[in-house]
Amino acid sequence: MLLKSKFKLATAIGIILSMLSLLVHLFLANYSAGGLTKGSMHMDDVLPFGPRPRPRRLWGPLRKLDHLHPFVHPSKSYAAPSKHNGFIYAKIYGGFEKIQSSICDLVAVARLLNATLVIPEIQATTRAKGISPKFKSFSYLYDEDHFIDALSNDVAIVRGLPRDLREARKKIKFPTVSPRNSATPEYYITQVLPRLVKSKVIGVIVNGGNCLQSILPASLEEFQRLRCRVAFHALRLRPQIQALGSQIVGRLRASGRPYLAYHPGLLRDTLAFHGCAELFQDIHTELIQHRRNQMIKRGTVKEKLTVDSVSRKMAGLCPIMPEEVGLLLQALGYPPTTIIFLAGSETFGGQRMLIPLRAMFANLVDRTSLCSQKELSDLVGPEDPLALDLPQPPPPKSEKQLIEEWKRAGPRPRPLPPPPSRPFYAHEKEGWYGWIGENETEPDASPIEFRRQAHRLLWDALDYFVSVEADAFFPGFHNDGSGWPDYSSLIMGHRLYQKPSGITYRPDRKIVAALFENVSDHRYHPPRNWTIAAREHLNRSAGVEGVVSSAMLSRPVSFLSHPLPECSCRTPKSPAIQPVKDSNGRLLFGGEKECPDWMARSLAMASAKNSEPQNEDYEDELPEDDSRPGMQQESDRSDANKSSEQDEEMDPDD
Repeated sequence: MLLKSKFKLATAIGIILSMLSLLVHLFLANYSAGGLTKGSMHMDDVLPFGPRPRPRRLWGPLRKLDHLHPFVHPSKSYAAPSKHNGFIYAKIYGGFEKIQSSICDLVAVARLLNATLVIPEIQATTRAKGISPKFKSFSYLYDEDHFIDALSNDVAIVRGLPRDLREARKKIKFPTVSPRNSATPEYYITQVLPRLVKSKVIGVIVNGGNCLQSILPASLEEFQRLRCRVAFHALRLRPQIQALGSQIVGRLRASGRPYLAYHPGLLRDTLAFHGCAELFQDIHTELIQHRRNQMIKRGTVKEKLTVDSVSRKMAGLCPIMPEEVGLLLQALGYPPTTIIFLAGSETFGGQRMLIPLRAMFANLVDRTSLCSQKELSDLVGPEDPLALDLPQPPPPKSEKQLIEEWKRAGPRPRPLPPPPSRPFYAHEKEGWYGWIGENETEPDASPIEFRRQAHRLLWDALDYFVSVEADAFFPGFHNDGSGWPDYSSLIMGHRLYQKPSGITYRPDRKIVAALFENVSDHRYHPPRNWTIAAREHLNRSAGVEGVVSSAMLSRPVSFLSHPLPECSCRTPKSPAIQPVKDSNGRLLFGGEKECPDWMARSLAMASAKNSEPQNEDYEDELPEDDSRPGMQQESDRSDANKSSEQDEEMDPDD
């Protein structure tokens, strides 16, 4: 009897302990799920909390660039416009990088012509039906009020044309111009200004960015500073984008570690323009070649359809693939626990292209893994529902129709009809690639695709903010040679202006391709001399040598990619820097003016307050141990012809 009582007691205790264990597991599971729902970053297994070392050679700052500081104040001789020659309204086609560059050029053009600038219209948002009515065109990305106030001393800016001129614009009574890529100031003074003075209103159609040449004469130095004031101060993202971007930055740094931003640059238009189709497989190669064929018909590409992609890559004309980026980061010494933020709204090839990089660096995250769906939908705002583009079954036939078809079917006996083809399901038709299984020609963009293009602007703007604030940045494809501004180069220029001493890698893709060609058979276990060569090249690319070499390629295309020396100043006690000039004698580096006294004093106080000892310098010798662990370039060039269509202005009163 006693034995039976002890057995019952042990059973009861076991049941109680099991219930307690189950409750604990349920509590932990609920806690983890709640954290993921809030969009926080849980990586306790790989990144334990606590202070972490921050080696200078991986995260900066760079001593040879820490004497540079942003400075875009106009000189004393800079006066307000003396007269008003009329209004300029503009329609901008293209992605985020083209919009950012075009707005800066338009402000400079308005100042050059002494004209009033109407808030530019972003066509990717005006063509999208049913997007949030809270944000219209320009305000979909930027803060309109801040844009107008910040440039009040430079250019007169209004939200819309006066009511009497608005009706005349809708009836196409005013001339429009579509400036070519990198138009000169003389073009605007000799050809645009007379038409503006005569009609008092003129429209500018900007397709692809760069409506004003990057390098201006020395007499127009103030216009270069004006561009910087527009790009880095006046073009402030709307508060909702800034708030969510700040939250993402906080979540990335919540573990106590810095983070690296990486933009792959794998865009379908870019790959088609440069002929990099053979770097991909299956349907992706066919999609790239189809887009390249379209560019050849429009005259954007003046080459053959099929080119040797391997030779293009060896010449540095194709992106560095994500797998290669992971190997380069390993060669630099970044540990596998490094947090890498994936920027950009499009990665051609999808997640399959990122598998090797994710295998090397498990903490590869993007906006979707750091934000909840509600946070992203709140950024988009309330939108009207669109009709789903689903395949519709054929209408049923009546008995009379079936009998008539039977009579017209021909003599008997006849073979059985073929079995009906398999229907295409909704998930097979989603995205821009869904047409290829049914047709040989790419269909026109549907309403849902126009809306997705507008959403991509938001995601690019959000990732742009996070990439500029990153502790280090690595571009997969910059200075692509197309002649249009690219996303990575704009980020690199913004970082060079805002914090020049931050780590920004500027790899030479031709050198990188040669490095990987030498270890093609054992790239995952390269010899030590290869690792040292790759590390030395990337370290040089982040310093003065990389700034100068990148400037020679990027500055002639986009001033915002290298806003030196006009938009920076140097501290009075900075070390003597040998000025570097290009082949035409224009300064690229080392010609910055001294910062004013008031700024130098504030910088000295801030430096004394924030100075901390560093035990590892970026310029130190390489460690002995090998720390390697185990367009849209031009999505629719035909938009340049949209000026002939009826012009419906974005009415600010609607």
